[in-house]
Amino acid sequence: MGKVTLREMTLFGVLGAMTFAAKYVMAPLPNIEPVSLMVMLFAVTFGKKAVYPIYLYVLLELLFFGIGVWNLMYLYIWAILALAAYLCRSMEKPLGWALLSGSFGLLFGALCIPVDAAIGGIAYGISKWISGIPFDLAHCVGNFVMALTLFKPLRSLLEKLYRT
Repeated sequence: MGKVTLREMTLFGVLGAMTFAAKYVMAPLPNIEPVSLMVMLFAVTFGKKAVYPIYLYVLLELLFFGIGVWNLMYLYIWAILALAAYLCRSMEKPLGWALLSGSFGLLFGALCIPVDAAIGGIAYGISKWISGIPFDLAHCVGNFVMALTLFKPLRSLLEKLYRT
């Protein structure tokens, strides 16, 4: 992964904390969150070093809200999105990023099945996913709109901050 400089540590710390704060501020909106957008941006801008701001965000979630089923999924779900974004990093069109982010929002509940199934069995995991589909639809739409409008300008900004 390479050595992390003090400048990078500072940038990653600020970005992880800002991601947590932005999600917290947007919490009254059901499943409308900036985290998916930020994870994608971190992956395409920082490559493997994206793990630092992503997992600082996860750590803040665990510290602030405690360890619970709802945040155990974060230990692997954000890595899946980061990997998908990293593999698509040469994609230029905002619509492509919006489709990736929207798809992730739609699949979020399905990605939670392993943890839910470990707790209550596969039938519980699947039924919880099915009952959460309306929230996944909201997540899909929110992610799509945010990525469509913000991915390109925020990518440009992050690349400038990272290079400077």
